[in-house]
Amino acid sequence: MHQVSDFRSDTVTLPTPEMREAMATAELGDDVLGTEPTVTKLEKMTADLLGKEAGLFVPSGTMSNQIAMALHCQPGQEIICEYGAHTYNNESGALAYIAHAQVRPLHGEYGIMDPKGVELLVRPSNIHNPRTALISVENTHNAAGGTIIPHENILALADVAKLHGLKYHLDGARIWNAHVATGLPLTEMCAPFDTISVCLSKGLASPVGSVLVGSAADIERGRYLRKQLGGGMRQSGILAACGIVSITKMIDRLSEDHANTRKLAEGLKQIKCVDLDLTTVHTNIVYFSVPGRESEFDEWMQRLNDRKVLAMYLGSRWRMVTHNDVDAEDVDRALAAWQEILG
Repeated sequence: MHQVSDFRSDTVTLPTPEMREAMATAELGDDVLGTEPTVTKLEKMTADLLGKEAGLFVPSGTMSNQIAMALHCQPGQEIICEYGAHTYNNESGALAYIAHAQVRPLHGEYGIMDPKGVELLVRPSNIHNPRTALISVENTHNAAGGTIIPHENILALADVAKLHGLKYHLDGARIWNAHVATGLPLTEMCAPFDTISVCLSKGLASPVGSVLVGSAADIERGRYLRKQLGGGMRQSGILAACGIVSITKMIDRLSEDHANTRKLAEGLKQIKCVDLDLTTVHTNIVYFSVPGRESEFDEWMQRLNDRKVLAMYLGSRWRMVTHNDVDAEDVDRALAAWQEILG
């Protein structure tokens, strides 16, 4: 068991010993000047892994998503996404600030948008309307509980995008989890999209970084946007070296996180006052609520901390996330703490 069992997010992971060694020995250059060999290697490896022409290494998933949005939207155009999407709710209004686009969200079920409902949101060509430019999907869907978007739904939304001449983007921060849980090849999962953003610093345990992949032309334009946003990182091969370890060594082990999440969710479900929908527990995220007791949340947070368990609540829901730096014993500690607090 770890000294502290940290379930706040899969972003809290520390680089593995292999990553630290890779950082120390990475061949370095200057990425802004186009002479960073380790970054170039990571970008090509990630693009190949996902079946796209080119990749762009960026500091964060937010930057990766927002570069894609700005690539696909002209100022004043409109994006369709699910109501709980990270790009809409958790990226500091960047869609309005960077892409100068507005959002037309659709309430989905477990993060899954109805293709017919999406098609109804596509604006007719009319001088009074903003022009619809993009459909964006999040897989796995964080706010829905780390849920997996079924591939048949992905394909149906792709048909809508193609029919109306729209671009199609995937916020695939945790696409690795969906891949491991379903067994679908990454190239098949990503094929329908024009651009895909993937995160290295969540389940794959890198300290920093995401990669945007797409056509060579889009990625070249994206490189320019990255520079405008201050995302040129010079000797970023130190970070990219960790990313190479992430995509070559850390994907398959996500099944361990999924097993630990299932154990955690089923244990929490046994506590009578806990409201938890097990049908949303697909990968490495658990959301639950304790209705009517929200005023006690701050006290519970302190009591968890006293028991060396870290978690977080978002509004009226608690979220716990498994990752490389928690194991089955950490799950046992967390369940014992919650049972003591709520039992």
